[in-house]
Amino acid sequence: MIINGQTLDLAFRGFNTIFSDALGEAPSHYDKIAMVVPSSSRDETYGWLGNFPAMREWVGQRQVKAFEAHGFTIRNRTFESTVEVNRVDFEDDRLGVFKPAFAEMGQAAARHPDEMIFSLLKSGFNTTCYDGQFFFDVDHPVTGSDDQVTSVANTDGGAGPGWFLLDTSRSVRPLIWQERMGYEFQSLNGTEDEYVFRNDKFLYGIRARVNAGFGLWQFAWGSKQPLTAANYAAARAAMMGFKTDGGRVLGVTPNVLVVPPALESDALSLLNTETNSGGGSNPWKGTASLIVSPYLS
Repeated sequence: MIINGQTLDLAFRGFNTIFSDALGEAPSHYDKIAMVVPSSSRDETYGWLGNFPAMREWVGQRQVKAFEAHGFTIRNRTFESTVEVNRVDFEDDRLGVFKPAFAEMGQAAARHPDEMIFSLLKSGFNTTCYDGQFFFDVDHPVTGSDDQVTSVANTDGGAGPGWFLLDTSRSVRPLIWQERMGYEFQSLNGTEDEYVFRNDKFLYGIRARVNAGFGLWQFAWGSKQPLTAANYAAARAAMMGFKTDGGRVLGVTPNVLVVPPALESDALSLLNTETNSGGGSNPWKGTASLIVSPYLS
């Protein structure tokens, strides 16, 4: 192959197409449990987290409630993945051997949000959220209608593999996926570029500015107890009883169960079978959709 601007541009377009096709076809689940937020700056502050304005009968003037500033900020992070292609491989028309590598780069980019979101969910037992407590904790402070602060739990402890029950039916979700710049395919393949001149290699890579963060703990339950019908039922009941500051029932409706591969069999039995282990009907069949994530292992 003759190395010139036209052939290098054609190669880039071909690699970019392979990358983009793989990026679009790879399965992902992050957007099923995370609120996707476009970012326009270096970081974003979610001062409204924890505020739940209630409807009331309009008597007299409007009662205006200000959003309380919790100062919870998610700072965008920059990620990259870069590979080299020898110039002699261009000259010898050996570009076909690189197609699987660029397809894998697309797959890796598509799976990266899953890796970040589900890894963050797993870390919720020891990572703080907007109220200063661990995301999964036993003492989230909630102010009742009597202005007394009580501690509310969204976990029941345990020591086994973690499983998570989520309400993703609302506009605000338990997790946040923040994207400043999406996954972009780039190249350094000009014959006069210093890197190419010194190394006789072209560079191709991905760049993105993104991050993951916690949303509302009220829409999530994390447990390391055995995934049994009794523990699942207790988690659902606890979540449905969550209240806002002021004592109003939130109306949480758990609809997604997230488990690691080690609990896939237990989760399938709990959510899909018609009968329970004792032979009676299974009341939990179909009560949540199931996501099995390897990033929880």
